[in-house]
Amino acid sequence: MGMLIVLGILALLVLFVVAAYNRLVVLRNRIENAWSQIDVQLRRRYDLIPNLVETVKGYAGHERAVFEHVTEARAKAIAGGGVAQQAQAENMLTQALRSLFAVAENYPQLRASENFQRLQADLSDTENKIMYSRQFYNDTVMQYDNMREAFPTNFVARMAGFGPKEYFEAEATSREPVKVQF
Repeated sequence: MGMLIVLGILALLVLFVVAAYNRLVVLRNRIENAWSQIDVQLRRRYDLIPNLVETVKGYAGHERAVFEHVTEARAKAIAGGGVAQQAQAENMLTQALRSLFAVAENYPQLRASENFQRLQADLSDTENKIMYSRQFYNDTVMQYDNMREAFPTNFVARMAGFGPKEYFEAEATSREPVKVQF
């Protein structure tokens, strides 16, 4: 009888470890998927930027420094590494886009251009999707970290090598959305 109790406790312990491990794997995979979704939206943003720059160039060709800054920031964002590096590069790109839109404000003909308005709307839509994707990613990281750090799952996480994940954080200066409305 005592042996059955011990076997029952061991069986429950094994079931708990398996369930905890599987839940951690699911959350880790969700984080990877969420990061992929951010990447998809960022790629869309990167694809829109050259068209936007060319459209603004047509009206404000003498603003070379702004165009170079946007192009450089875009290149750094595309080459971004891990979560922290990518967040920093995205913050630089957001600042560069703000400069570009500030230039565009000085050109009423540009603002009235159908092509510019369409690109502006596409970029605004993409920015909203990026914000949602970042939020989903950070929420998933929080769920994962909560599971990884909570007792008694933390023992399973430590034994199986589930380490912390980085949040996608914006710098204080870029917490506001890109201003694309005129």
